[in-house]
Amino acid sequence: MKTVSGNIVDVLNSEIYPGKLKIANGKITDITRETKKQETYIIPGFVDAHVHIESSMLPPSEFARVAAVHGTVAVVSDPHEIANVLGMEGVNYMIENAKTVPLKFFFGAPSCVPASPFETNGAVIGPEHVEELLKMAEIKYLSEIMNFPAVISGAPDIYAKISIAKKYRKLIDGHAPGLTGKDLGKYASAGISTDHECFTRKEAREKIKIGMKIIIREGSAAENLDELIPLLKNHDESCMFCSDDKHPDELIRGHINNLVKRSLECGIDLMKVLKVACINPVLHYGLDVGMLRHGDYADFLVVDDLNNLNILKTVINGETVAEEGRSLITKTPTEIVNNFNVSKRKLGDFTLPYKSGNIAVIEAISGQLITKKLVVPPKIVGGNVVSDPERDILKIVVVNRYREAKVAIGFVKNFGLKKGAIAASVAHDSHNIIATGVTDEDICRAVNLIIENKGGLSAVSKNREIFLPLPIAGLMSNEDYPTVAEKYALMDSTARAFGSRLDAPFMSLSFMALLVIPSIKLSDRGLFDGEKFAFMNIFQEGME
Repeated sequence: MKTVSGNIVDVLNSEIYPGKLKIANGKITDITRETKKQETYIIPGFVDAHVHIESSMLPPSEFARVAAVHGTVAVVSDPHEIANVLGMEGVNYMIENAKTVPLKFFFGAPSCVPASPFETNGAVIGPEHVEELLKMAEIKYLSEIMNFPAVISGAPDIYAKISIAKKYRKLIDGHAPGLTGKDLGKYASAGISTDHECFTRKEAREKIKIGMKIIIREGSAAENLDELIPLLKNHDESCMFCSDDKHPDELIRGHINNLVKRSLECGIDLMKVLKVACINPVLHYGLDVGMLRHGDYADFLVVDDLNNLNILKTVINGETVAEEGRSLITKTPTEIVNNFNVSKRKLGDFTLPYKSGNIAVIEAISGQLITKKLVVPPKIVGGNVVSDPERDILKIVVVNRYREAKVAIGFVKNFGLKKGAIAASVAHDSHNIIATGVTDEDICRAVNLIIENKGGLSAVSKNREIFLPLPIAGLMSNEDYPTVAEKYALMDSTARAFGSRLDAPFMSLSFMALLVIPSIKLSDRGLFDGEKFAFMNIFQEGME
């Protein structure tokens, strides 16, 4: 039996009082009210309501070590990324690795593997696999259904997966950026309960009105918190917080605790903020996470005060897992698994002969997953269309990493590189190799570095070549989190030294292949119109 005293913040009853928790066998066995006010406060632990652990470039066991420092006690995790590389083997890898640490991982069954029929990935998770997963206790829900056009059109495959989730009485997560009106109604009526893709309050309110929960996202590439914070004033019951995709250099600086602090700074009531950060995900998903009640698991935080919320201790199942900025979770050995079957590319693979007209260009938007379509005159050298750094129109390529295939070529604006190239084997959702750069020579070098190492991030220029290995599925490192964060920060700063103006150049690059987010992206099979959901010709007539 152990005891912990402090000013207990009872979020469920909107009450704060001095008290003592008695803990035995990982649970709170008694809560005693006291009269003397304490110096510290006890609050429920933070829950990330939607995250792809793989985007941290850390396996679950290492992600847990850093997240616990920031007061995260549990995450609702979609293993969609590794599933697109390794299928069921990848999902099971994440589950087993997560079991080695105390932080609570609640996984979903990936619903879109592949994410769309317009790209090449490493595996397929069909309805029979989804059923196998949803039978498991570790799988709490059907993961985000990104192919919302398939739901609206009544595609049999996606409805088979939805029916299986309903059969096992498990929730269904959504992903429907910009969806409104009748199409939204059809999407939600299929049983889809959440959305984390809202980028306007108007869109979020419409989804709340029809009964959906809004998961407010603040990740490394998509940042929606500032726009959506006002929802908490009147719709706190319908909101949760998430990071979705968090790169290692940002994760080491903060997690859900940052969303909590910023919400409080905006004047949102403490109890509403903590309800969103700590309580709503537990109630919505039915998680085995304590909420500071008698009989609950002893999952809580000890903080200095309710203004700064500096985390003094993170406790999971009654055990202190982080204290005053130090993780007490031991690093565990990680197995290497992968799927990388392509040989090095030649310079000629990256040339694009000019045909006619203007070219369609992807306009990247810093801090957003959505893009815009531009149509501009091309720069032509020797009969080939090439990068034009003076106008910030750079060549972008996607190279199939699962089998030998022709390189897909497009052009992108706003990466801002004045020299060199950057490349990555993290390219949502199929995780082929994606690269952009000033010259074909630099792009070829950057891509081949990744092929030689079977996964990672690269940045090359005439006088520089740096690389971050990601040997686990080409997505994650097997090194400790401070090392990965430091190496990733170097990659990011190098991209900026090359001229990039984006907040997170590598994260933004990875989403240039995400076809299910409009309006124009590049898959390994070609340039894609995310609004018409069809391939498009890079050569266009007329101007826009």
